[in-house]
Amino acid sequence: MAIIEVNDLRKTFQTPQGRKVLAVDGVSFSVEAGECLGIIGESGSGKSTLGRLLLRLHEADSGSILLDGQDIRALVPRALRKQRRHWQIVFQEPFASLNPRLSIQQIVEEPLIVAGTYGSRTERRERVARTLEEVGLSAEFLDRRPANLSGGQQQRVGIARSLVTDPSIVVLDEPTASLDLTIRASILRMLGDLQRARGLTYLFISHDIETVRNFCSRVAVMHHGRFVEVGTARDVLEDPQQPYTQRLMAAAMPPLPFAASVGTMSTQAGNS
Repeated sequence: MAIIEVNDLRKTFQTPQGRKVLAVDGVSFSVEAGECLGIIGESGSGKSTLGRLLLRLHEADSGSILLDGQDIRALVPRALRKQRRHWQIVFQEPFASLNPRLSIQQIVEEPLIVAGTYGSRTERRERVARTLEEVGLSAEFLDRRPANLSGGQQQRVGIARSLVTDPSIVVLDEPTASLDLTIRASILRMLGDLQRARGLTYLFISHDIETVRNFCSRVAVMHHGRFVEVGTARDVLEDPQQPYTQRLMAAAMPPLPFAASVGTMSTQAGNS
């Protein structure tokens, strides 16, 4: 059963010069519960805009978005705030997405406060500590600030923040792009473990074809705001049918040393 259903989604932006740019142009797709759909394409293809439209961080011009059967474009702001706990996002730049003035406890518990359904301060602290443990960070991180963490640890905090409300859907917007290779592998391993343990549905946005090949079950190729090819990761990436996908594959970097081991590497959180 589809947990994400998108139909004819469109979004136009206006440049400072007054020119209109069609960032998402009539995109339709669905994602089954527990699935990981990878979205690849060049910079500027509309991938990140699509992810933000899905959670109404941008407002679409037209089209429909059903998450867990709910038409999120029809939700009024108060209802949207409450429902967002079910649909979360992990951003590309971990440090930029974390408020440097807040402690890790405050950062991770913020979605609980917004949702307004997660008890006392003590209960929230306990829940935050448990969630940090899931992403490989001990309770000693609760009172630290983002500047005191490594890039990998910062991204683990961002992932904990997205998971603390027990969402069913997580948009992963280039979640490992700013990390070095060994840390990238451990983060991907952790995300895979969390998906299986929690039954999460992922929308995985990336320009890294080899990561998508090893992490996602299906792939959509985006070009100028449109999906030009959709299919299983094996079919699309090993036997692309569309000229754009073929050019994208021809320009891709060779497989990374860790790619084949993403599913088997152990997480090394304390040093990452």
